[in-house]
Amino acid sequence: MKSIDLNAGKVAVRARNLCKVYPNGTVALNNVSLDVRQSDFVVVIGLSGAGKSTMLRCLNRLIRPTSGELSLFGDDITTVNGNKLKQVRRRVGMIFQQFNLIRRLSVLENVLVGRLRFNASLTKRCCSMFRHFSRQEREFAFDCLKQVGIADLAFRRADALSGGQQQRVAIARSLAQEPEVFLADEPIASLDPRSSETVMQILTQIHEERGIPVLVNLHHIDFAQRYGKRILGMSKGEIIFDGTARDLNCDNVSCIYGDKAEEALEELSAA
Repeated sequence: MKSIDLNAGKVAVRARNLCKVYPNGTVALNNVSLDVRQSDFVVVIGLSGAGKSTMLRCLNRLIRPTSGELSLFGDDITTVNGNKLKQVRRRVGMIFQQFNLIRRLSVLENVLVGRLRFNASLTKRCCSMFRHFSRQEREFAFDCLKQVGIADLAFRRADALSGGQQQRVAIARSLAQEPEVFLADEPIASLDPRSSETVMQILTQIHEERGIPVLVNLHHIDFAQRYGKRILGMSKGEIIFDGTARDLNCDNVSCIYGDKAEEALEELSAA
């Protein structure tokens, strides 16, 4: 008999009437309300400037929303700062398009950076700065590299790797944080199709095996349809579509992409 995951319906991230207005007057988010549940693998699509990246950066409080409310597993994180803000960012694994690795360090050392959240004492932090990690931490980091399929590259410098390999290091580093939520901002935008496929498969595997909710911004509708359990469409700072891949039809794509819909519709037909 198949077991039932009682946490599947639990709300991981909740946003209510979220707005972000930048100093130059740009309205990046306009009254966005959203629930991301424990069981969700969400793909967000839309044009550049639609608000996708701003939304992700608000959800893990890399930037502070202008107004609205945010919660992480029931904890209000809308206005937290200082140590509480650091704790929020430790609970959320964040993957970027640019990888954000320390290029001169080895792959293993980059992953170990994700373990710094567990080195609470000043002594341990100083040891970590000088690359003196415990055997247990190193073994944990190796396990993270195994999960993304690049344990054999552990002692290579990060800047010696391909783009796809570097993105896998970035995912392993986030895994080392033991996050409760995964956010990924255009993680395959600069990768070739094969590497893109690998990265999306890894994120799916993490979601399914660890029960971690995932929210991914993507440009490619074909990848969104194949990997997203749930798809959000954004335009002009608002969520204008929320459904499954089966619900994403030509009319919805035209609304999301406007006068740039032709290329998106071609991807939709191909998918």
